[in-house]
Amino acid sequence: MSHDAQVYVRSQTEFEYIKQKRKKDMRNQVTTFAIMIFLTLIAFTTVAAGFSVYLIVPVILLLAAIQVVLQLYYFMHMSEKNHQVAAFFLYSACLIAFTFILTFLTIIWWG
Repeated sequence: MSHDAQVYVRSQTEFEYIKQKRKKDMRNQVTTFAIMIFLTLIAFTTVAAGFSVYLIVPVILLLAAIQVVLQLYYFMHMSEKNHQVAAFFLYSACLIAFTFILTFLTIIWWG
C-alpha cells in the first residue's frame, strides 16, 4: 500500500463559498417543499369544496404537472450542471408517455 496519499485542505474562502452555496440550496429546497404543500392543499380544497368535476380534474392535473416540474428541478437536482444526458432521457420518456396516453385516449373516444 502506498503512503503517498495527498490530503487537500480547503482554504477559508473555499469553505465559506461551499457553506453559502449549501445554505442557498437548502433554502431553495425548503421553499419548494412549502410551495408543493400549498399546491396539495389547493387540490384537496377543490375536492372538499364540492366543485364540478369539470373544474376539479383540470386543476388537479395542472397542479400535478407543476409539482412534477418542481420535484425534478429541485429535489432530483436537474437544475444543476452536468445533468444534460439524464434530462434528455427524462424528457424523451415524458414525450413518449404523453404520445402514448394521447393515442389511447384518441382511440377510446373516436374508436
